[in-house]
Amino acid sequence: MVQDGRGIDRLLRPRSVAVVGASSEPFSLGANVMANFETFGYTGNLHPVSRRFETINGIPCRKSISELPDGIDLAALVVPAAAVRQAIEECAAKGIGSAVIFASGFAELGEEGLAEQAEIARIARAAGMAVLGPNCLGFTNFVSSVPVTFERIQPMALNGPAVAVVAQSGAMTGNIREALRSRGLPIAYAISTGNEAVLAAEDILSELVDDEAVGSFAVFVEQIRNPSAFLAFAHMAWDRGKPVVLMHPGRSQRSREAAQSHTGAMAGDHAVMETFVRAAGVTLVSSFDELFDTTLLRHRYPHARINGLGIVTNSGAVRGFCLDFCEDIGLELPLLQQETSEALADVLPDFAAIDNPLDITAMGMSKPSLFGDSCAAMLEDKGIDALLVAAMGGAPRQVMAKWESLKPVMSDAGKPVAIAFMGDELPMPQEFLEDIRATGVPFFRSPERAMRAFANIARLEYHTGLPAPAQLPGGTTRTVAEHQGKALLRERGIAVPDGELARDLASAKAIAARIGYPVALKVQAAHIAHKSDLGGVKLNLTDEAALDRAWQDIETSLENHAAGEAIDGMLVEKMAPAFDLELVVSARRDPSWGVVLIFGLGGVLTELLRDIRMVPAGVPRAVIESKLLSLKAAHLLQGYRGSPRLDIDAVVELLERLAQLMLDDCSIAEIEINPLAVYPEGGGVRILDVLMTRRD
Repeated sequence: MVQDGRGIDRLLRPRSVAVVGASSEPFSLGANVMANFETFGYTGNLHPVSRRFETINGIPCRKSISELPDGIDLAALVVPAAAVRQAIEECAAKGIGSAVIFASGFAELGEEGLAEQAEIARIARAAGMAVLGPNCLGFTNFVSSVPVTFERIQPMALNGPAVAVVAQSGAMTGNIREALRSRGLPIAYAISTGNEAVLAAEDILSELVDDEAVGSFAVFVEQIRNPSAFLAFAHMAWDRGKPVVLMHPGRSQRSREAAQSHTGAMAGDHAVMETFVRAAGVTLVSSFDELFDTTLLRHRYPHARINGLGIVTNSGAVRGFCLDFCEDIGLELPLLQQETSEALADVLPDFAAIDNPLDITAMGMSKPSLFGDSCAAMLEDKGIDALLVAAMGGAPRQVMAKWESLKPVMSDAGKPVAIAFMGDELPMPQEFLEDIRATGVPFFRSPERAMRAFANIARLEYHTGLPAPAQLPGGTTRTVAEHQGKALLRERGIAVPDGELARDLASAKAIAARIGYPVALKVQAAHIAHKSDLGGVKLNLTDEAALDRAWQDIETSLENHAAGEAIDGMLVEKMAPAFDLELVVSARRDPSWGVVLIFGLGGVLTELLRDIRMVPAGVPRAVIESKLLSLKAAHLLQGYRGSPRLDIDAVVELLERLAQLMLDDCSIAEIEINPLAVYPEGGGVRILDVLMTRRD
């Protein structure tokens, strides 16, 4: 990390640039870099460094870095990997503020390359140099016309806030930049961070968040190296109304392995990352189409909050498809309000079925004004937050007729809108394409892509305050015996069954007599995490004789399976009454991101259905409850087919207390309660078993 933003400012907005390895040889990387500066009309001081050429593009060349004037802002290093370290040393000696390293052959190749990369980073940090790369495409600053990249590129005129594209992969930087450009989105910056020896994506993003030329962010990363810094950036972007759309591959094991070989990334827990970045207001996407489409909508409508989508079409088949598709992707299509239905009835033919999605029927072909009139009525509906027109465009004259009807309504709509004219590669009239781009109305050729983009915005469920940074002490992890874990929970006001550790049978009988039968008897030792596997659990002991037999049985089982291993004793615990539902609940400290709460159905259903939810510790109570009720099996909590509503408040309170305990005690690595017995409303919950681990 660079000590302050000055180094990054010198990198991204340099007033002087040295191109080390400059060339005039056609198609060479050094020639491409120089040609870009000429194409962009760079107004700063440009210093080519080349042993082969006396001048390039009319600019005199220096033979070495040592001949450069002191204090140049940026050095673009177009040199092979073997020459990078010496070049960085020479740049540091000349007081050069920043550098871009294009060369590959470092951390992505293994230990030897990683060691060389680390040495280069050490030299740069010692000199206070902001370094982009290695193994990167460089960057283009379209705002100040600074193209520090070996990819031939053209300038772009900007008029208002534009998109900042930041990606670790050079190919993805170009892919995203050109895709957004083709959709009519202006680009302020396109930056490839590569192996991130010194500067990571989050450093660049933090520098750009207050840039007035930037209105939104499209980000592609394979690893977030400093989660706290990334989350701080995301919260700042949210506060400033600058949407962040993120694509982060790595859900599969093979994808994580590919990231390591690609940019030297060490991927973390993808699900935990998702949980935290979504809570910071980031729109997470899982495909390139979604990245392009969602960025288009989020940039056009940065403050949009979408719960319900309205759809207007001229096809009953499209209407039916949209109903199915929106259900599949979890996008709400609200019923129309009475006033809306009445307004639509005034403009549509009598045989039109007034609903959402709305089929205006084939009459839209002979009477194109139906498109605009219907959309105007739909946009007045308070339950509709955004509107999509999904229709066949038809012949050029029909396309223009539909657009002329829609244009005044959609270009001035106070809600997010989009048009999807189907027909795949069927050419659209150039007049239409130019006009719709000028209005800024998002245009699609596929209603599916538009609906997915709207659904991604709809998943902006909540935005929390900045969480505490992750803390995890060093040392070894140890398991805490169940009785000790429950004692700690009891101290924090979390209800656990009445019980006590017994060192011998006599004390076990005394404890049982005090708390009352029936009781459970469980062997206790930190090294025995799965007590049932060793025959160390006996349940529903109804009297002293049953307790006596159970004690002897457990001792015999331990002699057979764990002879010689010390135990703390046996936990004598009051049996919980029969319960209606069991959940699995845990709080885990991720070493990179912080504390996350995980909950779902317990027992065999946990692995069978994989129906779990996550939230960061510290989110508002309402968010925890909302996530709990978003479980596929939430109807079991709310009462199903006459069964009683369960104590949802008690579950939420337990989760809140677990989160606070983890935030207060940073030595706790994980607490898992499995099962958690849930009783009817007012009956609370019971912790039947707990597994706790600490790091010392």
